[in-house]
Amino acid sequence: MRMRKKKHADERINACSDIIFKLENDSLPEDEFLSNARIHLEIGCGKGAFICETAKRNPDINFIAVEKIPNVAVTALERAKAEEIPNIRFMIGDASGICEKLKEHSIERLYLNFSDPWPKKGYAKRRLTHRGFLEKYKRILKADGAIFFKTDNRPLFDFSLEELAESGFRLEAVTNDLHASEYAENNVMTEYEKNFSSQGIPINRVEAYLD
Repeated sequence: MRMRKKKHADERINACSDIIFKLENDSLPEDEFLSNARIHLEIGCGKGAFICETAKRNPDINFIAVEKIPNVAVTALERAKAEEIPNIRFMIGDASGICEKLKEHSIERLYLNFSDPWPKKGYAKRRLTHRGFLEKYKRILKADGAIFFKTDNRPLFDFSLEELAESGFRLEAVTNDLHASEYAENNVMTEYEKNFSSQGIPINRVEAYLD
């Protein structure tokens, strides 16, 4: 079901323009925020629960949150603005295009949380863990960078483990039941994750490091 368009969404997004990165001449603007030695990126931030809480817990790290749907991004933007979180910036647009604009080897960690599984076989290349996307991530990740991936979808998770391994990532902290594992203590849940967890659906998680 299509999400109903939020009232005055464009105006609400414009009111948060100071925390949005907009492309200038097809590239990111010069910004002191981007010069931080530690930058983490979330692709598909949804309503912002994960990125806002993670940023508050890690004030020494700068976070970039990407969301392609403006109608969804507005909620995340207003949350970060209301909570006055200084170390988050947002980008609204498609992940593939945005990754091409980021500086090479500038991202320490990439979060992929509950990405669209694109379950039909012919749509595999659209999955954010497909090797085509992984090659784009490798360009922006630092030499010791990592992808942290969570999903409730077991077929997508198994597919992702294979793609990550084939693309040269070292897999660590692999679990098919995050909330019952040793990795649960410091886990920050997304909106989807809270919903799935309340239904007893196990969450899959992996940390994938560049070798």
